[in-house]
Amino acid sequence: MTMVLTRVGGPLLMAALVTLGCMQQDTEQRRTVGAYGTWKSPLTAARVTAGALRFGEIALDGEDVYWTEGRASEEGRYVVVRRTRDGRTLDITPQGFNARSRVHEYGGAAMLVHESDVYFSNFADQRLYVQPGGGTPAPLTPEGYYFADMHMDEARGRLVSVREDHRTEGVEPAAAIVAIAVAGAEAPALRAEAPALRAPSPGSVLVSGADFYSDPIVSPDGTTLAWLQWNHPNMPWDGTELWMAPFKADGTLGPRTKVAGGADESIFQPEWSPDGVLYFVSDRTGWWNLYRARPSDAGQAAPSLSIEPLHPMSAEFGKPQWTFSMVTYAFAGPRRLAATYVQNGRWKLALVETDPLRWEPVASSLDVLEAICADQRALYFIGGAPTLAPVIARMTLAAMEPEVLRRSAGEAIDPAWISLPEAVTFTAGGAGGSAAREVHAFYYAPKNPEFEAPPNSTPPLLVLTHGGPTAATEAVLDAEVQFWTSRGLAVLDVDYSGSTGYGRAYRDRLKGQWGVVDVEDAVAGARAMVEAGKADAGRLAIRGGSAGGYTTLAALTFHDVFKAGASYYGISDIEVLARDTHKFESRYLDSLVGPYPAAKDVYAARSPIHFTDHLSAALILFQGLEDKVVPPNQSQMMADAARQKGLPVAYITYAGEQHGFRKAETIVRSLEAELYFYGKVFGFAPADPIDPVPIDNLK
Repeated sequence: MTMVLTRVGGPLLMAALVTLGCMQQDTEQRRTVGAYGTWKSPLTAARVTAGALRFGEIALDGEDVYWTEGRASEEGRYVVVRRTRDGRTLDITPQGFNARSRVHEYGGAAMLVHESDVYFSNFADQRLYVQPGGGTPAPLTPEGYYFADMHMDEARGRLVSVREDHRTEGVEPAAAIVAIAVAGAEAPALRAEAPALRAPSPGSVLVSGADFYSDPIVSPDGTTLAWLQWNHPNMPWDGTELWMAPFKADGTLGPRTKVAGGADESIFQPEWSPDGVLYFVSDRTGWWNLYRARPSDAGQAAPSLSIEPLHPMSAEFGKPQWTFSMVTYAFAGPRRLAATYVQNGRWKLALVETDPLRWEPVASSLDVLEAICADQRALYFIGGAPTLAPVIARMTLAAMEPEVLRRSAGEAIDPAWISLPEAVTFTAGGAGGSAAREVHAFYYAPKNPEFEAPPNSTPPLLVLTHGGPTAATEAVLDAEVQFWTSRGLAVLDVDYSGSTGYGRAYRDRLKGQWGVVDVEDAVAGARAMVEAGKADAGRLAIRGGSAGGYTTLAALTFHDVFKAGASYYGISDIEVLARDTHKFESRYLDSLVGPYPAAKDVYAARSPIHFTDHLSAALILFQGLEDKVVPPNQSQMMADAARQKGLPVAYITYAGEQHGFRKAETIVRSLEAELYFYGKVFGFAPADPIDPVPIDNLK
């Protein structure tokens, strides 16, 4: 088994630090000797969560910047926020509204801003609302339809949006791209009144027939619509198609042309340049790279398109499109774009001159993570670093130095308490099983400036298995990771086979192998840390949510390496998931496991619920009772089975929570309960005062 370690670091972009109630330790001060897990830390669960924000999309409107942020302190409510040209930050979304879409269940792209008018999808009823000048919201659409990914069709005074029809319960919602008349076409004096005077409309259909749509974008001259579409059983990272069509005089679409894509080519983020050239990302070479499509023969009646790569490289300019409007590049002028890409688990930035083509890497103290947008003066994006949790940042094209506009964390963490990630590569598979392969992860060592462990001791290890399963880890400060490391636990955040960021071949390793190679990779990572002297073989735990929860449960069931595990809304019976989930993921398992019901035996063989007799580890489960992605009975069945077998088990449920916890009190209770559970199982007493957790079969 081979392993490579690389230290990852970065500066903290804050002039002043809030030190969470403790002074930075004098380097000469003697530390207290304490067993791993017992260290006292100022990074309490409440402080980790306090003021925590989850950023969504960013939009520019003149000199104002808008973004959406989810607030744990407001039960996960999403708010449109405006930063004015003079630096003031204002909430636009009033109380009683939640700017969050449920299209594809995971939503995203719930906001559009145009000439000070704010359009948003409201979570409770999924209707589109307009706030003229950021004023009182008025509905544009009736109930029964969900909307996301809105774009302005200025020439016709309307929004173009992705829509799902949810009027018939129990039937897959039909998807379409629709046009919705808005007040922007009215005379300025009537705009404030127009939304209330116009009857709500579901919009007129422009494109329909495919199972899924995204990115309906109107060309700068208003003549052409481009969009992405795909069909079951593909997910958007498997195969999508990029189409375009001209608008006719009546606003409908003329003949359609497929630009790129197919069942085995994933197209990501089509975008019109200011001068009317269609750009997009494709993984046709095995890597998500940038391309553009231009007419190749203007002399023909129907000119064909020439597809041209911008800068071929072994890097990923795309992401798994779980939510709408995931973006990795933006135009900063007619012939200039800013592009973000990931290599070796780190996000980087480059400026691209498009005519003639010129590539210019940009050194930045921030990883540019998401939601990049630009004008000719500056870039705006969600960024972060190993010592800085995600922020909304601005970077002028003149100085190219990031300025923090909004922090996701309520309090900064003194660098003395921050465990920096080590990039880890280890070998999994082989020895008669699946093929040997390199796997990537980040390792975080225990760190606390006030404590040190007894000589010759090694820490408990938490192996993190991300969701998706086609998501990826990021080397950006995560207060939850520091919650564990500051108490004396090590953390291994694994980009198991199937993760994005390492090319299509790495992503496709999971095809037909979910529950096999991802589990093997997590197990191999834990063993590699033990062999390197970075973890205690007798105190290995694994934790994950959603798909990561399934990997966690499978690792605890089919392997005996881990002594404990924590499943957050995890899947215990993948056959049930294949029969009972929402439209977006209803055929996802066709590629991960096999077509159902033809592969029914495979589903049963990989479902932990059928092999609880193999389970030998302690288990704690957390579940939202309104989860539509992973039904609560998945966790209930696993808890019941572990209880009947006599294993230590705790099962904690939350009313009002869905797939992914958003309420501050839920997150706090879950972190504390998980720490309490590990303490009881691994035999250490946390320094934190924690309300006891009922644990069945605890000896």
